[in-house]
Amino acid sequence: MNDTILLVNPWITDFAAYDYWLKPLGMLYIAGVLRAHDYRVGLIDCMDRCDPDLLTWQGIASPKNRLYGTGKFYREIIPKPAVYQSVPRRYARYGFPLSLFREKLKRCGRPGAALVTSGMTYWYPGVQLVIQEIRRAYPELPIVLGGIYATLCREHAIATAGADYVIAGEGELAALQLVDRLLGVKRDYSHFPKQLDELPLPAFDLYQNLKYATVMTSRGCPLKCSFCASNLVSGKYRWRTPANVVSELEFYYEKLGICEYAFYDDALLTNHKNHLQIILDEIIRRKWPVTFHTPNGLQCKLLDQEIANKMYRAGFMSLRLSYESGNPERQKDICKKSNDDYFVNAVHHLYRAGYRVGDIDAYVMAALPGQSIEEVLWSMAFVHAQGVKIRLAAFSPIPGTVEWQRAKLYFGFPQDADPLLTNNSILPIKPPGTTFQTFEKLSLLAKRLNEELERQVVHSDVKRLAREMKGHFSKLELCGISTAKKLHGERSRTIKHPSTSLRMN
Repeated sequence: MNDTILLVNPWITDFAAYDYWLKPLGMLYIAGVLRAHDYRVGLIDCMDRCDPDLLTWQGIASPKNRLYGTGKFYREIIPKPAVYQSVPRRYARYGFPLSLFREKLKRCGRPGAALVTSGMTYWYPGVQLVIQEIRRAYPELPIVLGGIYATLCREHAIATAGADYVIAGEGELAALQLVDRLLGVKRDYSHFPKQLDELPLPAFDLYQNLKYATVMTSRGCPLKCSFCASNLVSGKYRWRTPANVVSELEFYYEKLGICEYAFYDDALLTNHKNHLQIILDEIIRRKWPVTFHTPNGLQCKLLDQEIANKMYRAGFMSLRLSYESGNPERQKDICKKSNDDYFVNAVHHLYRAGYRVGDIDAYVMAALPGQSIEEVLWSMAFVHAQGVKIRLAAFSPIPGTVEWQRAKLYFGFPQDADPLLTNNSILPIKPPGTTFQTFEKLSLLAKRLNEELERQVVHSDVKRLAREMKGHFSKLELCGISTAKKLHGERSRTIKHPSTSLRMN
């Protein structure tokens, strides 16, 4: 019996991609479980910018990094799928060159089985290609697919991805059971870990040249944001103990020499007095020279002065806040986790803790079902006026979410949409009268305002700034639909323009 299991993280196929601490954490947990049950594990991560073979292929000693280990992926321009032909952007495969992947696949030898993960639903062409290449190299090899795409678009994955088996949801136990069955191993699963603390650590040691690690102190999310599928992907919300998280960080720092960490939690600040603050106290006590980052938005409602102080002292450098929209009705509709007062208070606490103007980012949503350009501009102006950088996040209709249902029921999104159409880069739900150029102008305005914050220039008059930005858009672009219909549907509810009586610094 060949007891080696090959794990593969596929390419990203998209119009844009950037390495903001991107690691296949779920697959690395599975690798840890398989090793704990006496399997040997091999890893090919097509998205590893620091892979020694990739650097040799590129003829460079190290990747070109920006802040805190982030940077651009290697890419190859490829033909656009038919549904993207009208999109005025270049389409690319990000990650290893195809020839290098084939070489690595050949070099690793035939494993007992291959496990392939998947990311965004609209990245599935990279998944298909990886599976085709594995099949080409090892025709009879069992191939298992899991991950986000496999979970949210399971039927599509079964029909088109080319894998022999598809696992949806959390994969540790399911992957072990399936691998055992494929390789003829009989095992008692009654003692399989039932708590997150009992799981082996993610197998980050499989990387030869690791510059950062990703950590989750919890899984799932207690919130139910209208556009998010966290509960579908990660299951019910539960925590690891603070001691278990600190032990993981200690291993990465002491044994692997890692000094950059990104928290992947969807709700990092929930119950922070009994959870995150205890973790931070230990980090501060140990005086580790490390930095932390929060690529997922933090809940403004829960960000008080005490936690702000401890995050600053512990070394949190990249902070992103969840703001989404300056429209009060939309704020309530999304999930009531943020409003303007919560946002201003959170920013104020962070400033008092030691952060400066321009150190903080906030997510602003664009192209939500029923959202006007005017609403986005107001939201951008409000965020900038607090000295916070704007991180525009175009809406992606994620299967199974409230906004997915609204997009289908009220805004013409196809009932049987190809997952490629969920790509936020193509702006699936654009207001009438807008084009790709409309949203390019939004992006350029956000970039300009962010650059001004870097020079400590803040435009504090929200109304005036929003009015000035509106001048960049035509009346046709600004008069798009500004209503959002209730999911239950008997009548529509107007999403009014945000109030002008907003609290300011």
